[in-house]
Amino acid sequence: MPPIDLGVQLDISFRLLVASVLGAAIGLERELHAHPAGMRTHLLVSLGSAAFTVLSIFFFHAPDGAISTDPSRIAAQIVSGIGFLGAGAILKYGTSVRGLTTAASLWATAGVGMAAGAGAWFVAVVTTVLIVFSLGPLNWVISRFGVRRDHLFRLRVATGRLEALGEISRSLTGATIEIAGVNTQRVGKGRYEIELDLRPPSGTKLETIIAAVSSVHDVEVLESGAPTE
Repeated sequence: MPPIDLGVQLDISFRLLVASVLGAAIGLERELHAHPAGMRTHLLVSLGSAAFTVLSIFFFHAPDGAISTDPSRIAAQIVSGIGFLGAGAILKYGTSVRGLTTAASLWATAGVGMAAGAGAWFVAVVTTVLIVFSLGPLNWVISRFGVRRDHLFRLRVATGRLEALGEISRSLTGATIEIAGVNTQRVGKGRYEIELDLRPPSGTKLETIIAAVSSVHDVEVLESGAPTE
């Protein structure tokens, strides 16, 4: 293949740069909300998608300069290939699933990279704005229109006896805290871990929930927090 003109190389480099910046912008929102797939992951997904798209457009030619393969074939493989990365962002915790939104953002970011790689700047930018809007401000819009989602807290505790689960349930019931999901796992001889998804009354603080659980004999709170997408 003959050398590529400098102007074309600069154009390709600019496409890759735009893809990286837009991917990082999407990842920043995930980073600010403490999701494992943050700026670097989204940047690499967008950059990689743009690179493959650029390769399919500019570099797969026959010796006479004619396009020897369909450029859309590589782009199509990006869409299916990114599914494996998205699957890695989806985690199952007991009765709940986390990471669906992050997986979707990775998949959509691949589209941003493909658009940037194809030189569709306006499409890439608009797609990025819509993705960031769906990850952040859309939650405010949903709450503005009165669509409410139950607020859950998740606790992971350790105990030496499964009977403690019944005592935990009674303690939480006394504090009017509903148990939305339970998952138990044996981690060693005479040692168990219990994961609880709890639905407390509005305004209940996490400290109150931890205190109710910790009041049970032989129960240690290992991890606490609110479930995230």
